[in-house]
Amino acid sequence: MKDYQFRSSENLPGNDPSFGRRMSGGEHNWKSKVVLLHGLKNDSGKLSSFKGAYVAKRHTWFRKHVRSIACIFVLMGFFFFLDSLMVSIFDSINLHNTSTSKNSKGLKAKDDTVAYINREKPRIKMYGRLLNLASGALAEKEFKQEKSDFWEEPYQQASVWKPCADRRTPNLGKPKESNGYILVSANGGLNQQRVAICNAIAVASLLNTTLVLPRFLYSNVWKDPSQFGDIYQEEHFMNMLKDEINIIKELPPYMKSIDIEAIGSLITDADIMKEATPIDYVKKVLPLLVQNGIVHFLGFGNRLGFDPLPSELQRLRCKCNFHALKFVPKIQQAGALLVRRIRKYDSERSMLDKQLLGNFIPNFPSEHQNIGLSSYLALHLRFEEDMVAYSQCDFGGGKDEQKEHQAYREIHFPLLMERLKISKPISPVELRKLGRCPLTPEEAALLLSGLGFKGGTYIYLAGSSIYGGKSRMHPFTSLYPNLVTKETLLTPNELEPFRNFSSQMAALDFIACATADVFAMTDSGSQLSSLVSGFRTYYGGGHAPNLRPNKKRLAAILSENGTIGWNDFEDRVRKMIEEGQRARVRGFGRSIYRQPRCPECMCRSY
Repeated sequence: MKDYQFRSSENLPGNDPSFGRRMSGGEHNWKSKVVLLHGLKNDSGKLSSFKGAYVAKRHTWFRKHVRSIACIFVLMGFFFFLDSLMVSIFDSINLHNTSTSKNSKGLKAKDDTVAYINREKPRIKMYGRLLNLASGALAEKEFKQEKSDFWEEPYQQASVWKPCADRRTPNLGKPKESNGYILVSANGGLNQQRVAICNAIAVASLLNTTLVLPRFLYSNVWKDPSQFGDIYQEEHFMNMLKDEINIIKELPPYMKSIDIEAIGSLITDADIMKEATPIDYVKKVLPLLVQNGIVHFLGFGNRLGFDPLPSELQRLRCKCNFHALKFVPKIQQAGALLVRRIRKYDSERSMLDKQLLGNFIPNFPSEHQNIGLSSYLALHLRFEEDMVAYSQCDFGGGKDEQKEHQAYREIHFPLLMERLKISKPISPVELRKLGRCPLTPEEAALLLSGLGFKGGTYIYLAGSSIYGGKSRMHPFTSLYPNLVTKETLLTPNELEPFRNFSSQMAALDFIACATADVFAMTDSGSQLSSLVSGFRTYYGGGHAPNLRPNKKRLAAILSENGTIGWNDFEDRVRKMIEEGQRARVRGFGRSIYRQPRCPECMCRSY
């Protein structure tokens, strides 16, 4: 501030030499006018005696009040000085911030970290009228005691489903003879790798093979060298599944020297179709196992479908995801610290806490338990640069934004660009109507305010780098200022062990979202949203609501920004979310990780 004041003072009116002269000259000018009037009085031959007397009185009045008048001018000058000083300081700060943002390179968009892209954009409001209505509605709600209905699940049927994927069944056990070994090198981020692990368990059981503890491929995108043991507890994983499948940490020494690619046992994602069926594995993979005794799945991204699949294999998938995969103590401890700070509460509150935080959160309150317990909402806001560019939607940034997205697509999505050359593109307006556009922070804020969440709600933000930075987030933070992330809840020293490991950072987001009082997503197709909502369904006991908007219906509601009333907006948004919260049994082909309400994963209590 001293530096700003020093630099600002050079251009302030108060430091201009002429400014002081102008102020001090005030009294002289008044005296000149008085002398002039006095002179006129001496030449009063042309004036009446009444006029002379009047001028004399005015002369006396000026002499009597000249100091007061001078003080008024001094005060006015002082206020002008303060105004100029504040403007100059804020201009200096803005200039400093602008230069900083221009010089920064921006953060790489990743699935599993939360940060703002440093390259700031102009503030954009696509729904100014609705934002004003939302602001007024939130201001009224702050003085009322009632809270949003969406802090609880609306349907009691959700509570009749109980976790039971870890039950023992006599129909499935380890094979007497193994057909060989399966290696898996999973690609993607934390959540893609989690799915690959559990799919590998099902495939290994299907083909009567021994599974070598999966490995994770290093990606130039994620830049994370973490392996299975850096994220998950190896011994717990192997012990939990030991009665149904053989799992070893490494290949036997005599198998390590085999050139798997040379013998034709390397299987890439190009060799196995996406969401393949058990028959595909029996026909294509089993012969290689019988012949060579080993296969290596490279990539293994979503390479096993959900149906048709034997019920025991489905149960094994659930057991892997919901019971066998536990985060290592280092991640549990940091996750517990994060959750306790946002809740202001030390003890375990649900089965979700027990499963995700282990022994790092006690099951009873401490003697010095904080009284101010805070509920919080976790939001997975998927508005990253790659998603925004790939969508081909319009987000209100004009031609400059469109050119930027086009350049990004040309660099990062060459296949998309080739496809666009031979097909007729869909207009941005039509894309939005179809629900294909990522929700902006502004739209997410309007959604939450329409559901009745108060402006003081604590919101944990998870996901990737937000495209547009703080300027794009401004409509959101103007309605919901209590926004926190793992970077703001944990100190730099506490976060340091995870900083260069995106998958481990993603694990902290997973914990914060899964243990939240409410979890809201803007893209139900993301792996994080899918796995977190499934975890909350499995362990939540009907008390862990998930908010999943229908983007097509929401787009239709928001298209009436210019005319819709706030009460009507609230009613339509509430109805949309409530319909997505019905306690449905998993449908055919649906993800068992996202929708575990089915006989293979959960049991109904009547």
